[in-house]
Amino acid sequence: MKEIKSGMKACAETRVSKENLAVTVGSGSLEVFATPMMTALMEKAAAAAVSECMENDETTVGTMLDITHVSATPEGMNVKAYAEVTEVNGREITFKVSAEDEAGLIGEGTHKRFVVFSEKFINKAKSKNIL
Repeated sequence: MKEIKSGMKACAETRVSKENLAVTVGSGSLEVFATPMMTALMEKAAAAAVSECMENDETTVGTMLDITHVSATPEGMNVKAYAEVTEVNGREITFKVSAEDEAGLIGEGTHKRFVVFSEKFINKAKSKNIL
């Protein structure tokens, strides 16, 4: 892993469509941008912010989200999510995340990701016993 520094940032964006509405993904009954889709966009931005630091079999996985979704976004609007590294503690990375549509802020909070080795991580997940 190359050095990850506070201040590294990235943006991810999407257009609100039928596929990412609350009523479609099952997180509500309204035709507005779904909270799970907003959080996924925030995670995408965070992963992108540090992707250039990953080497060989390394990647990051999300381990914590503490966010608020403060404004609804209707179908047809664009949404951008931003992530900025605020702290690095070994392989744990903390991000300030936010999202906005064309009218302004729609969500914000904190996100943590952890650097893992892909093959080892997948093998551990696959080794779980199913009852």
